[in-house]
Amino acid sequence: MGSAVADAHADHDHHGPEKGWRRWLYATNHKDIGTLYLVFALLMFFTGGAMAMVIRAELFMPGIQLVDPDLYNNLVTNHALIMIFGAVMPAAAGLANWMLPLMIGAPDMALPRMNNLSFWILPAAATMLLLSFVIPFFPGGGSQINTGWTIYPPLSVQVGMSIDFLIFAIHLLGISSVLASINIIVTIFNMRAPGMSLRQMPIFCWTWLVTAFLLILVVPVLAGAVTMLLFDRHFGTSFFNAAGGGDPVLFQHLFWFFGHPEVYILLLPSIGVLSHVIPAFSRKPLFGRPSMIGAMIAVASIGMVVWAHHQYTVGMSLGAVTYFMIGTILIS
Repeated sequence: MGSAVADAHADHDHHGPEKGWRRWLYATNHKDIGTLYLVFALLMFFTGGAMAMVIRAELFMPGIQLVDPDLYNNLVTNHALIMIFGAVMPAAAGLANWMLPLMIGAPDMALPRMNNLSFWILPAAATMLLLSFVIPFFPGGGSQINTGWTIYPPLSVQVGMSIDFLIFAIHLLGISSVLASINIIVTIFNMRAPGMSLRQMPIFCWTWLVTAFLLILVVPVLAGAVTMLLFDRHFGTSFFNAAGGGDPVLFQHLFWFFGHPEVYILLLPSIGVLSHVIPAFSRKPLFGRPSMIGAMIAVASIGMVVWAHHQYTVGMSLGAVTYFMIGTILIS
């Protein structure tokens, strides 16, 4: 009876570890998934970088050189979105997947299958992003996505269906980020080696813990904003349409409530890397480690409440402008 059960288990496990393409498609090992993230980030980096090269070539001299203004704005929009959501964030997530379990003495991430899912959502999202770039070149594709990465209405309510692909891409990217963040938080809280307190945890793990909380707090706000944009575009609502009683500035508030913490989401993992690399190669321990961790938590917290310093020209009250000014100074 025992051997029959063992045979059934062996069949269930496809006779040992996956080989070839299956190893990557069904990956649950944190190192494999980390590698997938890093390779994906590199591909997106070259894609976004090619767009940057066209932008710089266009700006090399005054006047119009290579691309018409609409395509130029399209390149600017997609360059930003690809670099932020396709290159920098997946690269940081790849490092997190590779290093976190090793640094805290865990056998793997807490939720390996969810880890697989949060990666494989990314190629689908990247496809949507790139479709938003190419759709206008087909008959009936509508106007180009020329809004900049901030996708402000009223322009983003008016342009063609490329914005719809962008909204769908943002939803997918958000789901991926939130799943990965949950995984990181659960891993850090539940899977540290016996005897390793949070105070003793390496600083890279700290930067990712703070980053993961930031992502969970702000990504749903962006998802809400682009969903409201979708409804304004197709379902007759007026969240951001002044003619219907809405307010375009509402979108700016929602967008920057995500967009400002996003800056720290991009920055913190890099600070974590630097805080390991510099002490390692200078042979000196990191100075003021507890202050460093406290400062990161403080920056993340204050960073959540200074979003409107990206919109000083929209006509806020003097009191609001003063508050956002002082809050910004406190961060530095």
